[in-house]
Amino acid sequence: MTTLSTVTLSRDCPAVQIPAGHPVTLPAGTEVDVTQTLGGTYTVHASGGLFRISGKDADALGMNVEQPAATAGGSGETVTEGMVWETLKTCYDPEIPVNIVDLGLVYDMGIEGLASGNKKVFVKMTLTAPGCGMGATIAGDAQQKLLMLPGVEDASVEIVWDPPWHQSMITAEGRRLLGIE
Repeated sequence: MTTLSTVTLSRDCPAVQIPAGHPVTLPAGTEVDVTQTLGGTYTVHASGGLFRISGKDADALGMNVEQPAATAGGSGETVTEGMVWETLKTCYDPEIPVNIVDLGLVYDMGIEGLASGNKKVFVKMTLTAPGCGMGATIAGDAQQKLLMLPGVEDASVEIVWDPPWHQSMITAEGRRLLGIE
């Protein structure tokens, strides 16, 4: 969901500066405009800049902290390709209200069996621009969410630059959401 509401931070809150990707702390009492609430993270505008706040810090915004939907190995299920793709669709660039799959950023995905009986998930993805400082944050978000899938013991999300991303890689759904077609 994309929203615009103004709230005052109730406590010091860790954040990531967009697009540089630098970790910062927004002090308690800072007034922020919440501009995007997608994938369990929050994009806020404060002090003349944009910042990404993790879902675990939603309480600083006066919102409920979201609990993970799945836990590793918790249900007796084993991860499937469909589950991985659906999980990746919960990951967003904090500046664009379209998930990384529909933006065409995910180039490859695989699941490998491990000796323990669990699985390792591999993802290769790119970013919309090589200079984007948010790459590690977006990849880390994807990795953490993949590790929450049943039977996933390990996950790696690698940022690659070949082939270079282009708007033509956006899916039909992504184009619809962006109002491109």
